[in-house]
Amino acid sequence: MPDKQDERGCLECGEPIYGRSDKKFCSDQCRNTFNNKLNRDDVNFMRRINHILRKNRRILAKLNTDNKTNVTRKQLLDEGFNFSYFTNIYTTKSGKHYFFCYEEGYLKTGEDWFTLVKRQSYVD
Repeated sequence: MPDKQDERGCLECGEPIYGRSDKKFCSDQCRNTFNNKLNRDDVNFMRRINHILRKNRRILAKLNTDNKTNVTRKQLLDEGFNFSYFTNIYTTKSGKHYFFCYEEGYLKTGEDWFTLVKRQSYVD
């Protein structure tokens, strides 16, 4: 009669598994491949969003040379800035909304004007 261990197969490749009774994969490579396939869609979605956020941050940092700079919407758009993506919003006591991409942020100050700022410790 076959041993119970002989009946277990790797979840990725189907090869027999030897060793611990709770082992699910025959090797680290099979375990990694299985989990990478499982998380592929989530990882690609997050990778795309993080790419946009990092690009927005680089644009803000590039244009904000003095830690407080005024720029136009056109300047931001010409660099490829995407206003739909930011990491957080800081609302002041007076009701102004600062949008941040990590530590780099902006405040809409007019129809087509923005003030770029760098995060200060009070924003944390």
